[in-house]
Amino acid sequence: MTDAGANNAHYPVRHRGIAFWWRALIGILLIVLGLLIGGGGAWLIALGGSWYYLPAGIALLLAGILLLAGNMAGVWLYALTWLATLAWAYWEVGFDGWALMPRTLAPTVILIFVLLAIPAFRDRTTRRSRNAAYVTGLLLPVIALGAFGFLHIDALAQSQPTQPPAPAAQPAPNGVPASQDVAVHQAGNDWPVYGGSELATRYSPLNQITAANVSKLTRAWSFHTGDMPNGATKDLYSPENTPLEIGGHLYACSAKDIIISADARSGKEEWRYDPKVPDNAIPYGASCRGVAYFTVPGTKTDQACATRIIFGTLDARLIAIDAKTGKPCQDFGQQGSVDLNQGIGETVPGWYSITAPPTIVRGIAVVGAQVKDGQAENAPSGVVRGYDATTGKLAWAWDMGHPDRTGAPPQGDTYSRGTPNMWTVAAADPQLGYVYLPLGNAAVDYYGVDRKDFENQFNSSLVAVDVTTGKPVWHFQTVHHDLWDYDLGSQPTLVDFPTVTGKIPAIIVPSKQGQIYVLDRKSGKPLFPVEERKAPSGGVEPDKLSKTQPYSSYAHLDQPVLTEKDMWGMSPLDQLYCRIQFHRASYQGEYTPPTVDRPFIEYPGYNGGSDWGSIAVDTDSGVLIANYNDMPNYNQLIPRKKADEMGFKPIDKGGSPKKVRDIGDPQAGSPYAIAVNAGWRLPTGLLCSKPPYGHIRAIDLKTGRTLWDEPLGSADNNGPFGIPSMLPLTIGTPNNGGPLVTAGGLIFIAATTDNKLRAIDIKTGKEVWHADLPAGGQTTPMTYEVDGRQYVVIAPGGHHFMETKVGDEVIAYALPAG
Repeated sequence: MTDAGANNAHYPVRHRGIAFWWRALIGILLIVLGLLIGGGGAWLIALGGSWYYLPAGIALLLAGILLLAGNMAGVWLYALTWLATLAWAYWEVGFDGWALMPRTLAPTVILIFVLLAIPAFRDRTTRRSRNAAYVTGLLLPVIALGAFGFLHIDALAQSQPTQPPAPAAQPAPNGVPASQDVAVHQAGNDWPVYGGSELATRYSPLNQITAANVSKLTRAWSFHTGDMPNGATKDLYSPENTPLEIGGHLYACSAKDIIISADARSGKEEWRYDPKVPDNAIPYGASCRGVAYFTVPGTKTDQACATRIIFGTLDARLIAIDAKTGKPCQDFGQQGSVDLNQGIGETVPGWYSITAPPTIVRGIAVVGAQVKDGQAENAPSGVVRGYDATTGKLAWAWDMGHPDRTGAPPQGDTYSRGTPNMWTVAAADPQLGYVYLPLGNAAVDYYGVDRKDFENQFNSSLVAVDVTTGKPVWHFQTVHHDLWDYDLGSQPTLVDFPTVTGKIPAIIVPSKQGQIYVLDRKSGKPLFPVEERKAPSGGVEPDKLSKTQPYSSYAHLDQPVLTEKDMWGMSPLDQLYCRIQFHRASYQGEYTPPTVDRPFIEYPGYNGGSDWGSIAVDTDSGVLIANYNDMPNYNQLIPRKKADEMGFKPIDKGGSPKKVRDIGDPQAGSPYAIAVNAGWRLPTGLLCSKPPYGHIRAIDLKTGRTLWDEPLGSADNNGPFGIPSMLPLTIGTPNNGGPLVTAGGLIFIAATTDNKLRAIDIKTGKEVWHADLPAGGQTTPMTYEVDGRQYVVIAPGGHHFMETKVGDEVIAYALPAG
């Protein structure tokens, strides 16, 4: 025998190299995946779900065993499984790019790994077969990746958010008198009120910046408030501030209510006032959203406090300071301050806080309060009060539990405990003398058996109050017997509504559940029919549930009901887990009653639809702009004994102020605590429902018809485990904050979790400019003009609930000078 022959005789026992171990590794991977997917698939079938996962898991298991045994059939079996997966994915969701991703991305990556194991079979093949194996091992991954990429990119290009059909417009009722001109502080060159004006349109007639030149917009100036969290306040800051600008002076507030006046041309600080809010007063969910500006009637301009800034604090004070100097107004309350804890009764820091600016109409500053959600039935009162903006004296108090009272409670008594509160911003009609209060829930959100009749009457309602007397004029309820935390978070918007019979003074009411109601602001009657539709039954209080819920025929932002196919994740394993959770939960569509024996799905979630950012209306062109969220919550009631064992405690009994809502609330005094998975998140941080999670929509004001609807927010600063993906994909992120609309045909909005400020063409919905922000932009921008130059200002302070970076900067953008 020759040496070559000897070598050939020993060829089958060559040293095991990298290729062998790669094949073994992939075989083990497929076996593990097969066991997990097959086992989960069997569970899913038992729950009534998809049959795909069980056979797919069995195929993966067999393919892995074959690979470990050195059998090339394992490669071909996995390739067939991959092809079957593509066919199943297309059958189930078509060319919906985001829906295809968890179904096909990971299987395609694993296919590449499997194909790269082909060279490991060379010991069992002829030279010609080995060469073919090498070529196949090199080419097939490229082909597979290219096919997947083409399929997925094409699907993403074709994928559009599924929108409900626009409701047919209903004519407004005849015989309603047209509105008169109203005397309001309209946004013009200035931005004098939180929402642009008391009407809260968030619209500016400034048009220097347009879609044609916005690409030249650059940072003009910025300043820092210096108010950043310390060790005691970490994970609590949520500064949602929208500054004011009047006469060349800009007024901003920081997270802990530090008020700063700056030159509106340069951003140079003029003065600051620090009310010394203690750390433990910071509530969950918000800080200082804004301040109010007031001119005292009949005073000379050089008189102290002739113009003043009035604002509420997190430790429940109403303060007035001189707009020129920042010094307290000595004629207001006690040396410039009113204690809003008077009459509230038992409370602790962080439970009762003022986070929204007062609404001032006819010289009365109207204030509500944020009462920390879900703590106890015996929470501080939701009383809404009006104070004389000049003297600080209590003008009236609307306590729904004592409608006969107009002032403070008798000594030793308190305002009614646990009543629905107004934590957001009111709007006003100075001509009518009405202030419009968007109310929240009674103190316990997810259990309502113990609610009083007057709480059920005003819960989640818009209430028109006569600002002179403090008496309710009318109210409109958006949710009956609300058990889903669907409080009215949006500031309502007042418009002269166009109809075939003329303009009608109207008020637009956005809601968390996505319904947009249009009411006559004099009477509260709907201008578009509101249909009472049958609501689901069951849960822990079936006898108390409302049999119907109100749906608007004007416009709505809610999406079709969830199905198993809507479940998402990063991989087939995530999606399988979410599918199992979906079938384990109680879900009957919108208004699924809370349950204790198993989880229940709340969709939209309590941050769904329109929240405190509110809408904007271009009153000249007749376009309504609404950004909104599209995410479910995954909740479950917890019996009191178990909740106590788990350590659920209300804030007044030592409960941590850092215990956020996506963990749960104690609901002390009721039989149940509530566990809340806000957004229905996976351990990776991704959501169980498919993107987009945030949108922005343009609606024809006159008809309610959708003009366009686009996802809002990119994946740039978002990703699994909180790691930024750096992918410039428009995924549509969760958003908090509102839009600004200008006569230049632009929408300015931040709100998203990708830390960007965007300019959007109002005609097309397409982004025409953006700027990267140093922190989360969970706030609403504003605009003004001074010395012939238009500025757009935003205070990107970040938001702990939205998990964006916290900052303290106020930034102005403008076109290049000259």
